[in-house]
Amino acid sequence: MKRSVLNLGCALAGFITLVGMSSCGQKPVSSVPEGMTLVWSDEFDTDGAPDSEKWDYSIGGNGWGNGEAQKYTNTRENSIVKKGNLVITALYDGLWSSARLKTQFKARWTYGYFEIRAKLPRGVGTWPAIWMLPEFDKYGMWPRSGEIDIMEHVGFDEDVVHTTAHTKAFYHRINTQKTHSEMLQGAARSFHVYGLEWNPEYLQWYIDGKPFYRFDNTGGGIDEWPFDIPYYLIINLAIGGSWGGQQGIDPKMKKAEFLIDYVRVYQAP
Repeated sequence: MKRSVLNLGCALAGFITLVGMSSCGQKPVSSVPEGMTLVWSDEFDTDGAPDSEKWDYSIGGNGWGNGEAQKYTNTRENSIVKKGNLVITALYDGLWSSARLKTQFKARWTYGYFEIRAKLPRGVGTWPAIWMLPEFDKYGMWPRSGEIDIMEHVGFDEDVVHTTAHTKAFYHRINTQKTHSEMLQGAARSFHVYGLEWNPEYLQWYIDGKPFYRFDNTGGGIDEWPFDIPYYLIINLAIGGSWGGQQGIDPKMKKAEFLIDYVRVYQAP
């Protein structure tokens, strides 16, 4: 996959301001499409457990289909709101535990603009993700009803961020997935804004207000474009697995944190 440097550091701060990068303390730039208004958000302003009106949990272990090492819990040790952030913490105490939050059966959307400001965890073996699945598998089990990955990152390849769309015709197990990755300097050291614009014509990803990747509706039917049904959001931190664990899990790592500043959803009237 082609990789290029999105953020060349503080020496290019003036240029970075223009294109919307958010390093060196600069304010991140949003890419909300014109005419869209905020319909759902969580600013994580109230300390304590995540808002149960907005978030539910996936709980358990068994590898989650990817051979992951962690068990997901709903405890405050693994997910808590503090100091204006949702903090998802992976902990090792003989076994790994972490958290996977979702809006399933609480909020779902068909089309819109989705924006998440986050700071990624560090450590070989970490595998954070911000992604979307269909509320119901209208077109069949995965990947027939689709999956949209707004952001993925694996700790052994620090600061390389990935975006992907999966369908029956386009997915990773047959090496046809619609995907893109680039180097984003400081992705695991500072906050960045990850955005997705979804409409009947295309999926357009953004990072810090800058277009990152676009997947156009092929017109090939639901095998290629099942993205016309309600989807919900998922935010999780996995450990190990078929991708995150390709270079093992750092035996010295006992803790990793995934920080989310806000989640915002916009739609046209």
